Amino acid sequence: KKTFTEVQTERLEQAERTILIKCSPKLNEKKLLQYLSSHGNIKSHFFFENRGIHALIEFSEKDSIVSLQDAIGIPSAAQHHVVPFKSRVFTFTLKNPVSQAAEETPLHLSPQSHISVKELIQKLCCADSVSSQMYILLNEYQLTEENIKLRFLACSLVRDFTRAYFPDSTVKPFGSSVNTFGKLGSDVDMFLDFHDLQKHATKMKKGPFEMEYQMKRLPSERLATQKILSVIGDCLDNFGPGYVNVQKILNARCPLVKFSHQPTGFQCDLSVSNSIAIRSSELLYIYGSLDSRVRALVFTVRCWARVHGLTNSVPGNWITNFSLTMMVMFFLQKRSPPIIPTLDQLKELADEKDKHIIGGYDCTFVSDLSKIKPSESTETLDVLLGEFFEYFGNFDFRKNSINLRKGKEVNKPESSPLYIWNPFEQDLNISKNVNQPQLEKFVAMARESAWILQKEDKTQRVINKEPWGLAALLLPFGKSNSSKMKNRMKGIGSETIRSLLDSLKLNNANNLQKAVGK
Repeated sequence: KKTFTEVQTERLEQAERTILIKCSPKLNEKKLLQYLSSHGNIKSHFFFENRGIHALIEFSEKDSIVSLQDAIGIPSAAQHHVVPFKSRVFTFTLKNPVSQAAEETPLHLSPQSHISVKELIQKLCCADSVSSQMYILLNEYQLTEENIKLRFLACSLVRDFTRAYFPDSTVKPFGSSVNTFGKLGSDVDMFLDFHDLQKHATKMKKGPFEMEYQMKRLPSERLATQKILSVIGDCLDNFGPGYVNVQKILNARCPLVKFSHQPTGFQCDLSVSNSIAIRSSELLYIYGSLDSRVRALVFTVRCWARVHGLTNSVPGNWITNFSLTMMVMFFLQKRSPPIIPTLDQLKELADEKDKHIIGGYDCTFVSDLSKIKPSESTETLDVLLGEFFEYFGNFDFRKNSINLRKGKEVNKPESSPLYIWNPFEQDLNISKNVNQPQLEKFVAMARESAWILQKEDKTQRVINKEPWGLAALLLPFGKSNSSKMKNRMKGIGSETIRSLLDSLKLNNANNLQKAVGK
């Protein structure tokens, strides 16, 4: 299996040889490909629907795009004046549509969004086990090959702008687009990277002179980031075809530019190089690539959480998908035998080229998947799903925190209801936003789900044509069995009071220490 960096490099290079065409409705696929082939060999292509039919065309050579661009005209500007920026997004219309309409054959369109939960439940009911239900869900929700190509193209098109100012810069996706846990329809997080400049600097050591570029100097890296993003944001807004709703959010902790890219249909967030976020993406890529059960369990738990309102696309006190993913990873580290290694174990396998210290934080772990021993665990997904709910339904959140470095519960360093250590920035809690009521809701839902999976009579439910297994977990709870639900929630409320008292004690102790210190 390829390393994370190999996959990224390959995909970015592929995107450089790719174009996007908005096609006329009466399109003849054969004629289109025939014409495009006159400019060079086509390596791959697909069609998708997004405010009209689009074709993504990947050429074998970059020169083919130059050849095609030479043949393409500037739009006639009767009502509007055009900004003459020549992108790799084109519109093709037939010169005489009537004669060609007769040859029309239906196009195969590649789906760019997942099916609804209702349709998913119907599909799940046809499976023969909870394990196969979980793989069906994974298959329906995960990013397709086509969607990944489209994501990398969206980054590559932004790079065409950044190169005007910074010829050596790259624009790369991070997060769910590349960590193997992305869901169809999710946003594209991308970052502008200048790190290739540092590699270039080491080549300049030879010769009798100390040589360097004259560059503008600014008092802080943050100010430089804000200025760069401000200009790129303006470029996309003023010159970029199909870039709409461009928002520059430059005073955030991590400055970014938000925009919608109409040709690809993506909502995008552009920031400047965030090395720790890239390491997190790679760590998840490794975990997702080690064992097929990992991704199936993560996708299932995240879909379950979304259906029951435990996660939300709007920021707030909810558990985030990242926190949930980390909880699944932690649970898989705790199995006997473990299904995935701890971060410390991955660090022990690292060699010199894997060494990464970023801002004083140790982000070192092995990148070569072949060095990691496969798990000896034979537990099925049926068992793992039930055990996940059982484990977190009875986890002592008052006292313990979740630590993926060590793969074991450790005492909470402070009184946040849910404490999950950031795997790299060890002084941060990635779930600090979660409040007590949201955590209690999660615990109640986990207990209810564990109970349904344990007690359910599958045969009877199939006979009655009722959803069973995972399908039953994706229906709203508490309507038919609200009294049972209340019983299983007993004892959770009292935990709130106890945790409040604990935090008061903690605060009083801290205040006392401060007073004594004075």
